[in-house]
Amino acid sequence: MNALANWTTERIFSYVHGNHLVYNTCWEDPRLDREVMELGPDDEVVLITSAGCNALDYALDGPRKIHSVDMNFRQNALLELKLAGIRHLDHEQFFSVFGEGGTPAFREWYPQRLRRDLSPVSRAYWDRRIHFFNRPTPASSFYHRGTTGLFARCMIRYFKMAGVFPDMLRIFTAGSLEEQRELYYSKVRARFWRPAVKRALRTDIALSLLGVPAAQKEHLERTCGQDVADFMEDCVEAVCTRLPATDNYFWRLYLFGRYSHECCPGYLKADSFERLKAGLADRIEVHTGDLTSFLRSHTGGLSRFVLLDHMDWLSHRHPEALAQEWQAIVDRARRGARILWRSGGFTVDFVDPLQVRWNGDSCRVGELLRYDRERADACHQRDRVHTYGSFHVAHFAA
Repeated sequence: MNALANWTTERIFSYVHGNHLVYNTCWEDPRLDREVMELGPDDEVVLITSAGCNALDYALDGPRKIHSVDMNFRQNALLELKLAGIRHLDHEQFFSVFGEGGTPAFREWYPQRLRRDLSPVSRAYWDRRIHFFNRPTPASSFYHRGTTGLFARCMIRYFKMAGVFPDMLRIFTAGSLEEQRELYYSKVRARFWRPAVKRALRTDIALSLLGVPAAQKEHLERTCGQDVADFMEDCVEAVCTRLPATDNYFWRLYLFGRYSHECCPGYLKADSFERLKAGLADRIEVHTGDLTSFLRSHTGGLSRFVLLDHMDWLSHRHPEALAQEWQAIVDRARRGARILWRSGGFTVDFVDPLQVRWNGDSCRVGELLRYDRERADACHQRDRVHTYGSFHVAHFAA
C-alpha cells in the first residue's frame, strides 16, 4: 500500500509540475539573499528561476552575470516576458502588467512590443495565454493563475466562507504588530484553523499545487516533529503576529491579487525598474534544463549558488542525482563561493555526507564547506515568507 500511495503521490506532483505554470511569483525573500550574498561586479550567480522575481532583484546589485535555470520552461517563459517588458514598456505600463496583475492593453502590447523578444518556446506559450494578463474585470489578476494562484483562490474562498477575509486584509494593512496580534488572535485563528482546512492541507493535491512533493513533506515532518498542517499553522501565526506586515508583499499579493507601489518586489519599484532598463536586466541569461546539466556545460567559475529548496525533492527519491549535482557545483565553484538553500526541514542531513571528487581525491561535501549558521539562523527569523523550516548559508572553503 505504501508503494502504491507513493506512486500516486508522485504521479500527481509530476502532472502538476510537468503541465502547468506553478509559481506566478517567487516565494523566497530576496532581501535576505542579497544581504547574505553581498553581490559585487565580479560575481557570477546561478539560481533556479521560479517566477524570475528574485533574478531581477539580484540584478539590482550589479553582478557580472546571472544564470537563471529551470526545468519547467513555463517558469522561464515568465521571466522572459518580464525581461521583454523591462526593455519595451515604461514603468507605469510594466507595473500595470506585473504589479496590478494585468491590463486590457496587454492584448495590444504583447504582439507589438513584447513577443519579438521571446524565445520560440516562450513565444508559443504566451501566444496561447495572452488572456492571463487581460484583466477583464477589476478583480481579475495574473496572480490567481498558475497552480499557486489556484491555491490562493481556494484559500480566499475559504477565508470568505469562514468569515475571516476582511480581518485578514486588515492584518496586512495594520499599523503595528500589536494590532496584527489582536486581529489574528481575536478574529482569525479560531475561525480559520478548523479541522476541515487542516485535513485539506494534508492532501497530495493541495501540497502539489503549492509545489511541495511527498519527499519534502516527509522530510519536514521527520525533522520538525509536526505534521505539515500544524507546521503551516505555525507559519501563518508567525507571519501575522511576529513579523511586520507593512512590507510583506508575498502574503499581501495572494490576499489582494496585486501589489501596491509601496509594497512590492524591488524590481517593480520605479527607480529599480529604470536601472534594470538601463542595462542591468541584460546581465540575466535564461536556461531551460536541470541544474546539473547547466553546470556541466558552463565553462567558467561561479561565485554564488542559490538552490532554493529543491534538494528536499531529490534527497529521498533521487539521491544519486543530488550527488551528481553537488559534483557539478564543486567543479564550478570558485574559491570562497557562497551557496544558499532553504529546506522544509528544520535540519538538513543529506548534503554533508555526499561523496564528490576534489583535486583528484574522494571527499565528503561537508569537508569542503564552512557554514555561517549564526547568520543564516538570524536571517531565517526575519524571513517575510516564513514557510520554510530552515535557511542555510555555506562558503566553499576548499
